[in-house]
Amino acid sequence: MDVQGRIRQRGAPALVRRLMSSRERQAGAVIEWNVHSWTAPPRFNFARDVVDRWAASRPEAPALWYVHGVAGHERRLSFGEIAAASRQAARVLREAGLGPGDRVLVLLPRIPAWWVVMLGLIRLGAVPVPSTLLLTPRDIAYRIANAQTRAVITTPDGIEKAGGFDGIRFLVGGEGGSGWRDFDAALGEAGEGDAGEPTASSDPGIIYFTSATTGEPKMVLHTQASYGLAHRLTGDLWLDLCPDDVHWNLSDPGWGKAAWSSFFGPWHQGACVFILDYHGRFDPGLALRVLEDFPVTTCCLPPTALRLMIRELSASRPFPRLRHCVTAGEPLNPEVFDRWRAATGLTLHEAYGQTETVVSIGHFRRLNRPVLAGSMGQAAPVYEIAIVDENFREVPAGQEGEIAIRVQPRRPLGLFQEYWLNPEEMARQFRGDYYLTGDRAMRDADGYFWFVGRQDDVIKSSGYRIGPSEIENVLLEHPAVSDVAIIGQPDPVRGQIVKAFVVLQPGFEPDDKMRLDLQQHCRPAVAPYKYPREIEFVRELPKTISGKTRRAELRRQEAL
Repeated sequence: MDVQGRIRQRGAPALVRRLMSSRERQAGAVIEWNVHSWTAPPRFNFARDVVDRWAASRPEAPALWYVHGVAGHERRLSFGEIAAASRQAARVLREAGLGPGDRVLVLLPRIPAWWVVMLGLIRLGAVPVPSTLLLTPRDIAYRIANAQTRAVITTPDGIEKAGGFDGIRFLVGGEGGSGWRDFDAALGEAGEGDAGEPTASSDPGIIYFTSATTGEPKMVLHTQASYGLAHRLTGDLWLDLCPDDVHWNLSDPGWGKAAWSSFFGPWHQGACVFILDYHGRFDPGLALRVLEDFPVTTCCLPPTALRLMIRELSASRPFPRLRHCVTAGEPLNPEVFDRWRAATGLTLHEAYGQTETVVSIGHFRRLNRPVLAGSMGQAAPVYEIAIVDENFREVPAGQEGEIAIRVQPRRPLGLFQEYWLNPEEMARQFRGDYYLTGDRAMRDADGYFWFVGRQDDVIKSSGYRIGPSEIENVLLEHPAVSDVAIIGQPDPVRGQIVKAFVVLQPGFEPDDKMRLDLQQHCRPAVAPYKYPREIEFVRELPKTISGKTRRAELRRQEAL
């Protein structure tokens, strides 16, 4: 029976009792995060210094709770078990010829092996390159070549996509053959595992390829400390986790958000990572039932998932065990924020960061500051963040500019090391005293940041600068709109006008009446110069593999 037909209420009284006592013990205990005092020790390794520590102090505590969304079976691993499995994985990988600095493409779905493999590689000082099975063979070939990959670890679904790779090859969930080693069998025969050698905090730790909205993806290299240690900030301040929390993050393990909320952040806090393994399209009804029936206490839900989930929420649908919700990845329209809080009684805590950073701006529950719907939040205490003009000078409150992270005279711990093998991109993004994010925003007098858009996405019309996200949020409040993207269309009089590409919900007609209705919907909500003068109905929007809208592709199509 699949999980939809099998989910049942789970009292989990022991878990809830432990959770309550843990929360009471930690009440008021806030770490004094400070950009000037938080530094990395000479040596750090996430597997040895974090996971092994929990395995020693709380060996029976749950670390990983896996639920297969189709077959319905479950698997739970304690910190003691996950630490032991990762040591066995380290031994298997070392005996295959892998060692410090070797890049390994990890092409796995939401299965426990992803977590075991990641920890095993980190133990060795090897450099995991997490990727998603949604990538095409061309995408995989690009990553293998550019990362100078020594090994690929994947499932049978990934073998074809890996093509003719002739390095070290491991197969998970299938028998070896044609040069692929059986990872599961090797793990079972590994015996006592390999604890690994201590790694320097500055050693290479992980590489992610950005899901670029323009150009080819860049390689973002983090050190052992800049991600593995710095995500303690993410787990503590933003996710608000403590031991015995059960945390669910919907992200695919191939994306940096999984490192934030499914790996480094939760395990820094000793929390249990909950995994729902499902295939195909996201099912909002299933997600809501999981929150009702499993003792998930905290969750990270992307705005795209939230928009689908609120359509199935009744006026009041409290989740008795859920206490804290966060969201990130793209701006959240205030309507979703308000409807989620009205139905669940819970406030969504939005945050901002990039593949290049840990959480850098956000609404941090631990700091007890007001949450403002539509705002990105305030700067994380380990960053000095400014809004700068084109000359890299900080602009006054209320004025728009580029989000910039100060790197001089002190580089913050939670910032990537470099765009690997790409000095040209480093020179573009590190200017003056800052790392330039490429994102535009405004900071108000109270220190809250308000997102405008990517640098290239900002529209210039009749002398006004217009951020696409504000208009997109307004259109998404219309019941007929499923998805939308705003770009600037060239105009001989105004320079640019606002154009909307709209995907309609089923049952709505893409005609002139609907076009006029959407324009009338926008007029009271945005300034006259911002409303969409052109609306084109499309069946779908061009997206990156991680789900971000490729506005650059829409602009290119308009220019043809």
